[in-house]
Formats: sequence, C-alpha cells, structure tokens
Amino acid sequence: QVQLVESGGGLVQAGGSLRLSCAASGRTFRSSAMGWFRQAPGKEREFVAALSGSGGSTRYADSVKGRFTISRDNAKNTVTLEMNSLKPEDTAVYYCAADVDQFFPFLSSSHYDYWGQGTQVTVSS
Repeated sequence: QVQLVESGGGLVQAGGSLRLSCAASGRTFRSSAMGWFRQAPGKEREFVAALSGSGGSTRYADSVKGRFTISRDNAKNTVTLEMNSLKPEDTAVYYCAADVDQFFPFLSSSHYDYWGQGTQVTVSS
C-alpha cells in the first residue's frame, strides 16, 4: 500500500512559479516510477511529467517541456514538480501518482497504481 499526499498548490499570476511536493509512504517508493498528472475543469486527466525510480529517466508533456522540472528524493520519499513561467492554461488540479515496481516512467495514467488527492493550481492572467 502506498499513500501519496500532495502540497504546494495555490494561486499565482501568469509568469510566476510554484513548487508542488508529493510525500509518499511505503517501502516500495524507491522501486516506483512516479508521475504528475493534471485535470482542468471539463477536461480529461492529462500527463504532465514522470521519472524513474532512480530519477535518471524523465519524461515531460510537450506543453510543459522547458518550464517544469520533476525530481525525487528517495531518502525523504518525496517527488517535486517545479513549475516556472506558468500560464493560465496550466490551471488544473495536479495529482501525484505511483507506478509500483516499475522502473520505466510511463505517460499513460492507466499504468499508475496509487494516486494522491490532488492539489489545485490556479494561474491568473
């Protein structure tokens, strides 16, 4: 069993930055690929970023590439999403997800076994 708790969301002006954190419980964290997804009102959940258990392999959605950075600290069981140059279209609920015992960071949400409750990010124009 893995529990994920996101934090760090909020309201920011366009061009600003936010840092999201995901705290994970469970001994399988180091062997789990981790991902961030988001869901805007009226839209389907979409992939944002993911990284492997070691943190050596990362993947990003084209819409956030160059602006967002995903990282992890396996000693602290945390995953972080640094978001810079935020745009109004980044407004969404952001979810942290764990793909247990999977090294490769997949883009599809169907691969992920555990999800956090989500944290709201609102970017004003």
